[in-house]
Amino acid sequence: MKKLLGIFLIIFLLILGINLNRPQIDNKATIKFSSWGSESELKILQPLIKDFEQENPDIKVEFLHIPNNYFQKLHLLVASNLAPDVVFLNNINGQMYAANDIFLDLKRFLNNDTLISHTDFFDNALKAFTYKDKLYAIPRDISSLVIYYNKDIFEKENIASPAENWNIDEFLTTAKKLTKDFNNDGQIDRFGFGFEENPLFWLPFLWSNKGGIIDDELKHIIISKPESVKWIQFYADLRNKYHVAPTAGEAGSATMSQLFMQGKLAMHISGRWNVPRYRKDIKFNWDVAKFPKGTDGSIVDADASGWGISKQSKYPKKAWKLIRFLASQKSIEQFSSSGLIVPSREDVANSNIFLAKEQKPLSSKIFIDIIPQAKPTPANKRYQEIIDLVNDQLEAVWNGKISAKEAINETFVKKLQKLL
Repeated sequence: MKKLLGIFLIIFLLILGINLNRPQIDNKATIKFSSWGSESELKILQPLIKDFEQENPDIKVEFLHIPNNYFQKLHLLVASNLAPDVVFLNNINGQMYAANDIFLDLKRFLNNDTLISHTDFFDNALKAFTYKDKLYAIPRDISSLVIYYNKDIFEKENIASPAENWNIDEFLTTAKKLTKDFNNDGQIDRFGFGFEENPLFWLPFLWSNKGGIIDDELKHIIISKPESVKWIQFYADLRNKYHVAPTAGEAGSATMSQLFMQGKLAMHISGRWNVPRYRKDIKFNWDVAKFPKGTDGSIVDADASGWGISKQSKYPKKAWKLIRFLASQKSIEQFSSSGLIVPSREDVANSNIFLAKEQKPLSSKIFIDIIPQAKPTPANKRYQEIIDLVNDQLEAVWNGKISAKEAINETFVKKLQKLL
């Protein structure tokens, strides 16, 4: 087994172009920096790396682009004592590394730096990367889900755009009005709302109503709370009872984003990452709205992506220089200019570079207005195992075969509790 692992590691490193015996070039310190990212992201990132190297002639950045299975491959590098100096990660997957003390605490770097400060960032963005009072990464962006809606459809149906303080009852009423069978053949031609089985998209229904999967202290599984069960059932009912959201068969191979772009969905819940494509490809008028309020308000995720420094790094001070450069106002403006991210820096988020009042969505400010009420997803180092079990258990609920109460039984909850 160890021999096979070694062979796989060698092949993986060759694919990445990593030479374990590569000498320092012209006495430069080589900083290895790993990240995932689409082609559009790389077009922003690679010039920034070149600019950094020009400003820091004593540092060479070796960029490790890992577009697929990023965290599996990162885990292999960490386990083999070959962790990159600077690691791009998100707070949900990062919990596993933070719990195993893989990253340096960046509080001392941040507190002692004159060019960057904790006050530059949204509190919730820093909170997302805080584990046991240690800051293991500096945030690039902060994720917050919103409701995308087709303004042309709303206007055609004489339905008012979602109000700032709309609630879930109003959301359901609106979704029903927007759902249409135009030719009366018994097949719905346009759905009021999308349906995603990934917990990221349905957890806001639970959080906004005192429910969830794991409590904020990461001590208890709360998916069996009456509030959690009730709102899981409500979400399933959007598809199976109210028929305002497509079943898997009705959606076919199309994603919710594709159905929205085709005019077959009037609303769907998603993040900022859709904006560049929607700006480019959608011809109709569209905008974003807050997630509807429940009994506890409107609560969506405040998750983050950012950069950490491995404890294995030989050059932590130089690695910090790279992170400081990437997290600077100038760099975050570059990341934000395409519309892809919600910037972690308040100065950039409140600038026209992000708000882009001349571009859709006209209500971009909603992405930052919701941050104070949002929360980082409660996740521990075994969160992915928990989510895998939840996804398997709830599949029959989403398909309307059993109720949420039947699925969330004592045996299932005990399995989850063992993973805390």
